[in-house]
Amino acid sequence: MPLFDHFDILAPIYDRVIKPKPPQTIWELAQLPADGLLLDAGGGTGRVAQYMTEKAAAVIVADISCQMLGEARDKGSLHPVCSHTERFPFPDGSFARIIMVDALHHVCDQSQTIREMWRVLSPGGILLIEEPDIRTFGVKMVALGEKLALMRSHFLGPRKIVALFDFPDAAIKTYTVPGDYNVWVVAQKRVAEV
Repeated sequence: MPLFDHFDILAPIYDRVIKPKPPQTIWELAQLPADGLLLDAGGGTGRVAQYMTEKAAAVIVADISCQMLGEARDKGSLHPVCSHTERFPFPDGSFARIIMVDALHHVCDQSQTIREMWRVLSPGGILLIEEPDIRTFGVKMVALGEKLALMRSHFLGPRKIVALFDFPDAAIKTYTVPGDYNVWVVAQKRVAEV
């Protein structure tokens, strides 16, 4: 854990500075609504999760910043859980859907985070990751700025993100939207054949 956590400091103003995008792309790529629980991993203030509450049985926001989760708690129908993404306090197969929006580059161990999200995803479930596309000039400048601000950010390109899904039951697709600086990785956990 870093000595200085940027997100604890930014929590009270985060939603005003970092506006959520319209949620329709998430709804479409994650195939929402869905039966079961939805996890917003690294979901911070719940700025994205707040648009998912009508799309799942319940929405859990997991983040390591308790100050960010305090903002999520104020949104009412979200269920905040203070947790590292590398070790969730949830049983195997707990979630029908998992989203991680603009957060994979902030976690301590990306490979372990992917394994842990895969563990808590139910068979047939969908895991959706949206990350800034490091192949674009604008995101390279953001990455440089975060390094200068001493953030622990580590941006991965789409191929490297997909390579983290080293699971035999994973069906992976990537998407980009023209004019957008993000890449979307959609991983579906296949149901084992009997």
